[in-house]
Amino acid sequence: MTPDPLLTKTPSTARPVARVLVATTAMLSFISFWRAAAIVLNDMGSSAFYAGAIAEEAFGKTAPWFILAIMLFAYAVRALYMESCSMFVRGGVYRVVKEAMGSRLAKISVSALMFDYILTGPISGVSAGQYLTGFLNDFFRYAHLNIVLPGNLTAALFAIAVTLYFWWENVKGIPESSGKALRIMYITTVMVVLMLAWCGYTLWMRGAHLPPWPEPSNMHFSDQALGWLRHTNWPYTIGLIGIFIGLGHSVLAMSGEETLAQVYRELEHPKIPNLKKVGFIIFAYSLVFTAGVSFFAVMIIPDANRPQYFGNLISGLAMNFVGPYTLRLVFQAFVVLVGVLMLAGAVNTAIVGSNGVLNRVSEDGILPQWFRQPHRRFGTSYRIINLVVGLQIATIILSRGNIFLLGEAYAFGVMWSFAMNSAAVLALRYKQPGYREFRVPLNLTIGGVEVPVGLVLITLTLLGLCTINLFTKQIATISGLIFTAAFFATFTIAEGITRKRDTAGAELDQFNVASRTELSTATLGVRPSNVLVPVSNYHALYHLAAVLDRVKTERRDIVVLHVQVLQRTGSSEVEFETDQLFGSIEQYLFTKALSMAEQRGKPVRLAVMAANDLWDGILRAAVNLQSSTIVLGRSTKMSLAEQARQFGLAWEGLPDPRPPFNLEIFTPQGEHEFFLLGPHAPNLTRNEVNLVHQLWLRLGDLVRPEELHHHDVVHFALNEVKQELAQGKEQDVAQRLREHLIQNKAQRQQPPS
Repeated sequence: MTPDPLLTKTPSTARPVARVLVATTAMLSFISFWRAAAIVLNDMGSSAFYAGAIAEEAFGKTAPWFILAIMLFAYAVRALYMESCSMFVRGGVYRVVKEAMGSRLAKISVSALMFDYILTGPISGVSAGQYLTGFLNDFFRYAHLNIVLPGNLTAALFAIAVTLYFWWENVKGIPESSGKALRIMYITTVMVVLMLAWCGYTLWMRGAHLPPWPEPSNMHFSDQALGWLRHTNWPYTIGLIGIFIGLGHSVLAMSGEETLAQVYRELEHPKIPNLKKVGFIIFAYSLVFTAGVSFFAVMIIPDANRPQYFGNLISGLAMNFVGPYTLRLVFQAFVVLVGVLMLAGAVNTAIVGSNGVLNRVSEDGILPQWFRQPHRRFGTSYRIINLVVGLQIATIILSRGNIFLLGEAYAFGVMWSFAMNSAAVLALRYKQPGYREFRVPLNLTIGGVEVPVGLVLITLTLLGLCTINLFTKQIATISGLIFTAAFFATFTIAEGITRKRDTAGAELDQFNVASRTELSTATLGVRPSNVLVPVSNYHALYHLAAVLDRVKTERRDIVVLHVQVLQRTGSSEVEFETDQLFGSIEQYLFTKALSMAEQRGKPVRLAVMAANDLWDGILRAAVNLQSSTIVLGRSTKMSLAEQARQFGLAWEGLPDPRPPFNLEIFTPQGEHEFFLLGPHAPNLTRNEVNLVHQLWLRLGDLVRPEELHHHDVVHFALNEVKQELAQGKEQDVAQRLREHLIQNKAQRQQPPS
């Protein structure tokens, strides 16, 4: 068994201390506020599929009013996240909370956030499974098939399958896509519009009656909903307690709010005005969708039938509309498609978020760097991903696909993560006073001291809901406290072990780490036309070896660059501390790179930067460093041709003027492909040159007395294709081109005669 290089460190041989430049300002590719809103709504909108049913099961038909109240309160919580976004510009949420409230509370905060993330995946996956199972059973009944799938068991198996699928995707390192989120929201919007129109028509045909008002006499709490208060009459005699219990069982409707902070970093300028637009879009959409589903379900689905649809409430709406059964079944299929897309996306978000949070904790020295050790093939932090997915699958198995049990536990994590964030923002109002681009409204100045009334009210409300949940959610309280305590203890013990190991163990190569806001030829000390070699996985440095073997460093400098890809993890920072970007993983990576360079007697320059898009980050670094050549190792996630295409698309996204680059991609076997980025003369084969020449000979006589050149033939052919495309013949041109490519591929594969 190969020893872990991060656990069995060996003293480095004596050598001059190498310099590493860390660019502390992230190179970001930005998204519009529409895309940002789509990303948040993919998380928040998923709760519309189960929040109303969980609330009604807890305390009856008044649930829609509480869902509506939570959606209105969510706008205030959104203001809280807006202030946190405008404030947390360096170091991330965990580090700022640590400075504001101390290391112990910061660990508790992260533990509660992890409980939230660990449950997000299971509740979303199980809910998707419930919708799919409900549709299949309705379809089997329609087709007169004697098949009935068990609801909870089938939902649990589906949730496990989805979780395992996204586990593998995350181990491979498939990036997130804002474009995919936007497309899902397009489809969802079509479903919501159709649903609202059909609901309106159904109510017009049958008549409308609003749900009962949220009065104590209309609230019928189940024993499970009251928890330790079931033997008292407080929920009915003390109105505020009853209201808070109802709100506590409805808070799932605003789960996903934390995603607002996660997309802030990528939001295009002006950031705060665009963030306000995002906040309003989310408010309006979720108010109509999430609250609308809950109201229409009570108004349309008969009381006797509604409990059977608590696992798939929107499907229940579809099947109780006015109209032919076949048409209702088709719409239910559409609902299930949208639900699976959104809810499965939430499963992936939970894995990505958990991975990001634990990576940050590991970077801060609270978890051993062993967790961050990259996968030998894919270069991802697979051990953290394995831990998270293992906990999620265990949660699904323990819940047995019971959506109400998962919802009760999930509310614990949601509320405490909101409350801890609110308390941190409130504490930082006093610990870090000063200008903020956005402040939660309702601020009074009394005797020269600012009193943040709005922030205090939000914090007290959140803490009140957390407190009432402790008494009413027995299973959630017990499991949540055990989970939080276990994670807190793990963080505390691991932090002590890590510190002892770091002080007792022998060191890796020591580096002179210098920080600058950005990379440039001046800050890194390199000449223009250098060779840029991005590295990420110390198991795969074969492309660096190829460059070192070939490049004469007296003529061209070699820059070894590590790009830390930023994930949406609840942190909105664009400025970083040096130790956030350069830890022991990066130290070992550069130790190996330096060793390879020294074996060949060649100097290299070392640099680290952060970016939210790998290809875009590499290209921007190449522009800043005036590199002429970029050398990559072959991607393990896509074909070599697709890797080059993606890189080319990223080059097209650079701002003008876009400099041309030489791109080389090496394989572990030593083979390599060469590409030119930017407009360039095509590399014509002998057959292609002969074809141009034959056409020139044939057409030259036909166009006399005009003078015809070889380039005229090429230009004419290109214009003909361009004209066909302009005439709407894209599909015809594409089909002919596809046939041409297939024919060429077949000819190349024929053995030589």
